[in-house]
Amino acid sequence: MAAQVRTDLRRRVAALTAAGLPPTLAVVLVGDNPASISYVTAKERDCEEVGIRSLDHRLPAATSQQQLLDLVQTLNRDRSVHGILVQLPLPEHIDPDAVVAAIDPDKDVDGFHPVSMGRLLLGLPGFVPCTPRAVLRMLELSKVPLVGAQVAVVGRGMIVGRPLAVLLSQKRATANATVTLCHSATVDIAAHTARADVIVAAIGRPAFITADMVKPGAVVIDVGINRVEDSSRPRGYRLVGDVDTDAVAAVAAQITPVPGGVGPMTRAMLLENTVQGAEGAAHA
Repeated sequence: MAAQVRTDLRRRVAALTAAGLPPTLAVVLVGDNPASISYVTAKERDCEEVGIRSLDHRLPAATSQQQLLDLVQTLNRDRSVHGILVQLPLPEHIDPDAVVAAIDPDKDVDGFHPVSMGRLLLGLPGFVPCTPRAVLRMLELSKVPLVGAQVAVVGRGMIVGRPLAVLLSQKRATANATVTLCHSATVDIAAHTARADVIVAAIGRPAFITADMVKPGAVVIDVGINRVEDSSRPRGYRLVGDVDTDAVAAVAAQITPVPGGVGPMTRAMLLENTVQGAEGAAHA
């Protein structure tokens, strides 16, 4: 599915570039967190694959909050930049909320700005956070019927759970579901998931969704990515999702793997948001 999205994006990027408006993503990384470096490198590689120009800003960990905010404002003013991505987490002395709020909402390709969230809640055009957008696109491409369906979203975080619950419940032909948003204070989560036609697990707990929590024939989307110790692996750990994949796969009609499921599609949605920003600038 991600490859399909990238093929379409290459066509759109080529058209914009030919018109003299090459889509451009500015990536800002503060510090030397190995995971963040890996993520940023992968995102820049994705940009290159579809023809998006990426501007790499790597700053030392000692960078002050004001210095970072000044860079964000410079990128906001740069009309050749269509998307700004500040890689999280940031060093402890920098307030991530202040940095996110400083990004021009029309360049907020992560979709985390309060204005982006407000637009999403109101059903207005704008950037949708990449992971919720990825989940929705996967369901659409898989032709999973959502209108009137029972959906259980497990996890209420602002990056995935809450915006996804809003998207799935919107009155659209590719949504319009009845959504239950489960969280740490939900009494008997299994009672909610067991009647759901679609389960989205985004709670950050390894193998939390077990086979007895899933209705036979349900569709299960596993957003979780957790490290668990595994001495048989060279790095001493392996990556698992929030779903007990092997057991649930025997019950579910469809299930996404971890790794290799929602992750690649999330990266594709970042590219799509960047192209959306460039197309918006072209018509401004």
